[in-house]
Amino acid sequence: MSEQLISMITEQLHQEKWTRATIGNYTTQVFKELDELLEEVFEQKCQEEILALCEEHMQLSKNSIIALYISGIINLTKQSINDANLLILINIFIENNRWKIVESLAERILGFGENKHAYRTLAKCYEAESNETKKYEVWEKLIRVDYEEADIVKLLAERAEGLGKTEEAIQFYKKALHRYINRKMFSQVREIWKKLIDLASEEVEFFFHAEGKASKVLGEDRAVQLLEDLYPAYKAAEKWDIALDILKKIVNYDPKSPTARNELVICYRNKHQNHSQLEECLRMSNIGASWRSVHDAIADFEKHISFDAGNYVHHRTWGVGRIMEIKDDFITIDFIKTKGHKMSLKLAVSALTILGKDHIWVCRTTQKKDELKKKVLKDPIWALKTIIKSFDNQADMKRVKLELADSKLLEPNEWTSWSSKARQLLKTDESFGNMPDKPDVYMVREQPISLEEKFFNRFKAEKEFFNRIKILQEFLGFVQDQDQQSSVESDLFREMFGYFVAYVRNMSQVNEFTLGSMLVVRSVIEHFNFLNPGVNLNFREAIEALGPDTEAVFLRLNNAELRREFLGIIRKHTKNWPPIYLRLLPLQLHKDNINDLIKAGYTDKVQELFTNAFTAYRDNREVAVWFLKNCREEEWFKELNIPSDKILIALIHLLDITARELENKKDLSENRRLNRQASTILFKENMLIDYLGSADKDGIGRVYNLMEESRGVEHEFSRQAKTLIKKRFPDFKFKGENDKDREIETSNRSTFFALYHSYEEKSRALQNLQEVEVAKNSKEISIARDFGDLKENAEYKAAKERQEILNATAAKWKNELDHAKAFNIEEVDASRVGFGTKVLLINEDTKTEETYTIMGPWESNPDEGVISYLSPFGAEIYRKGPGEKLKFVINERTYQYSIKSIVKADLTKIKTTTQLTV
Repeated sequence: MSEQLISMITEQLHQEKWTRATIGNYTTQVFKELDELLEEVFEQKCQEEILALCEEHMQLSKNSIIALYISGIINLTKQSINDANLLILINIFIENNRWKIVESLAERILGFGENKHAYRTLAKCYEAESNETKKYEVWEKLIRVDYEEADIVKLLAERAEGLGKTEEAIQFYKKALHRYINRKMFSQVREIWKKLIDLASEEVEFFFHAEGKASKVLGEDRAVQLLEDLYPAYKAAEKWDIALDILKKIVNYDPKSPTARNELVICYRNKHQNHSQLEECLRMSNIGASWRSVHDAIADFEKHISFDAGNYVHHRTWGVGRIMEIKDDFITIDFIKTKGHKMSLKLAVSALTILGKDHIWVCRTTQKKDELKKKVLKDPIWALKTIIKSFDNQADMKRVKLELADSKLLEPNEWTSWSSKARQLLKTDESFGNMPDKPDVYMVREQPISLEEKFFNRFKAEKEFFNRIKILQEFLGFVQDQDQQSSVESDLFREMFGYFVAYVRNMSQVNEFTLGSMLVVRSVIEHFNFLNPGVNLNFREAIEALGPDTEAVFLRLNNAELRREFLGIIRKHTKNWPPIYLRLLPLQLHKDNINDLIKAGYTDKVQELFTNAFTAYRDNREVAVWFLKNCREEEWFKELNIPSDKILIALIHLLDITARELENKKDLSENRRLNRQASTILFKENMLIDYLGSADKDGIGRVYNLMEESRGVEHEFSRQAKTLIKKRFPDFKFKGENDKDREIETSNRSTFFALYHSYEEKSRALQNLQEVEVAKNSKEISIARDFGDLKENAEYKAAKERQEILNATAAKWKNELDHAKAFNIEEVDASRVGFGTKVLLINEDTKTEETYTIMGPWESNPDEGVISYLSPFGAEIYRKGPGEKLKFVINERTYQYSIKSIVKADLTKIKTTTQLTV
């Protein structure tokens, strides 16, 4: 059948040549008939033979209408973006003014996807027909796929403006401005810049962004011209802060500009016209004097002008204060603990930091803690804005955590949920942008920022290749979730996308960067075909080129989503894919990949992979834990018949290893994750409890004793296990029960329990010691040093000795805080003597009753009957139950007691008695 079809097309080509058909012989009907013929070609899958036939024919008849059309359509169906033959065909009909056929051909091309040449052709058709409405509609589609086109964008802006559609006009003008900047056409840039000043002068963030881009592309002198055009609008509107920002940008480019210096003085006079020290500050700063550095002059003026009655200040020792009076050269400040503090204005300028009335430190000082906490929890946007603006309008999440969590304004559990919401807001809310060179440092925008501009700024600030991919993926995910496809049509997105397209276009070798770019481009055009840049995405060739380097490049492909996509491509384009999968699987663990291998008959290889990882689990922690977490219920795993106690012992060992490495600050992120996963399998998924509920006594003994020695097992889980074992085997002997010199459970873990308020008090005491006492003593050392000969200087020696004591105490308290664990008072177990219990003892020697409350070392107060469970006496009665008789020796004295009763203590009455002063 295909031979007959080939013969039929051959005959049509020859007939066209022999009859020398003229252009006038062709109608749209002719091309419809050719389309019917093409359908048969596709059904019989003989495209390649027909394509070769047409190309051979065009060597003799290069303008064959039939050959050009058939070959052009076949190329488009191959998605090769080769529209050359169809464009030749279109030009033939344009030259002969056959606009209906031209329109039909352009629409036929567009049936295969967005195409800038087809759109241009269609626009010409509508222009020839004087159909302005349709022409402008096509132009709007054209500029989506041709982001180098600027003139048409400008025409669309002018049309929208003429129709009174101001917002639409502004968007077009912005797009045209960026495109003219890219094309280095300054006269057009300046023309549109002035137009936007007239239409949207309030969008200062846009102007600053465009000016920054212009300075890089067109040069700093051009950027200065644009800023000088912008400045008068804000001066006339008396928006002095923005006007000053513009002038500062100008002097950054041109520090010697006399006009800018004079205008700075004018703006400062207007902004601070009611300030009592204005003229003095201007005089001292010498902003208008050409001999002085303009940057130093600005800094000097803004530092001095900040000091005025009513303003807040901060001192590193005294904290937040409020200026009450400035008289002559002296300033009076009310600090929290020191009212009416006087100091010279010169000293104040060097020693104090001015705080705005909305500064987070001022809020924490002037507002009640509970009210401020409610406001932070209820309105995270307000909290983020307040903190970011408090620190020169730039802050990262570490700073936010410092001000909210580390300052104890939010509890740990409150911070966890709040910070998750805050991170999302910083990435998506239009109020926040990021610093140009720091993607994780955020700023508050005066004007809302579009989604694409927000992500573009993060993208440009980020320098690491795979972090840029992550930003692009986040953007695409958000666009699809919010159904905001127009965002990918922006020039800003195209610039991000173009970064990866350039890697593919200029690819000389396959490495993690070129492979990552190929995967990004493939993913984008799958969702948005009109963005197809027509680059070569031949993954079969890429895989062959990688060869033995596949594993190394895959490991450096630092993006989980791209790794998954690449594995799918390997399976699609590689006949013998399972061996590659098995090599790469430990680097990208995913159940789908396991299932693919199982279905392909590689069950034994998957089992071997797990067995090898499990046998050497200390060196293959991540792989072993992943399999145990995700595959324990799979049939292939159950076939291995691995004893439960063997799995438990491995997991407990891993808990211990990761806990020890965490203590040594080694690979913190990885060890936290593995520790959490192992703990989840053991305790939250009840693997350990299930085992303890069914295993024999010997097996339980091996597992429990190992668990007791592990640093990674929390006391609560140990207690639950012990209770269950006692229930099944009442006579079970726990390790250490008869060992007089044993260490109690928590001591083995280098931690101890404390009440939460004790922990808070200790933290405050340490902060006071470090920030107040040490600073105060340092000042005393400085004063004493001025007394003369240090060898005979008693004051200096005393101050130095005290400094050593203070430093040693601070180190001791910090170590205690690091090892203290806040006790959950809801978990007090009164079945045995333990933290938070009140025990009634019978002294067998005197036959009298003695009552003790068992607490930690920070709450211990023997005079009040409160003893630490870490003390010698506390350790002897710890974990004993009612009715037990005790006999022990402390400091060569023998004690004999019996336990009469144990109840929960009233912990609300317990006070911290540990010494908190030095």
